[in-house]
Amino acid sequence: MGRIEFARATSEQAGGGVVVNFPSSVLIAAREDPVHFQRRVLVQTLGSLYAQGKLSSGLAAQVLGCDRWEFYRLLTEYGFSVLDYAEDELAYEAHTSRELAARITPP
Repeated sequence: MGRIEFARATSEQAGGGVVVNFPSSVLIAAREDPVHFQRRVLVQTLGSLYAQGKLSSGLAAQVLGCDRWEFYRLLTEYGFSVLDYAEDELAYEAHTSRELAARITPP
């Protein structure tokens, strides 16, 4: 398999993190201002890592500077599925929730 060359996009480590620089031609082609583009790339990246199970919603929210519910809202806004349960998993979760609620609800 061939190697991909990133001729104009660059990355560097900064403050314990990674900075990725896009050429201004990308912003022009996308017709976006730098702030909106940066936010979109960050949400898309964190959303992808979350969808792959590589990142928790709590950590992603922390990186974005928001709470989990705002992160979930952003996921939906950017086209990610917030809940991805199989039918049997969803039924199990519902059953378990009802059992727990019955235990903590006073008679």
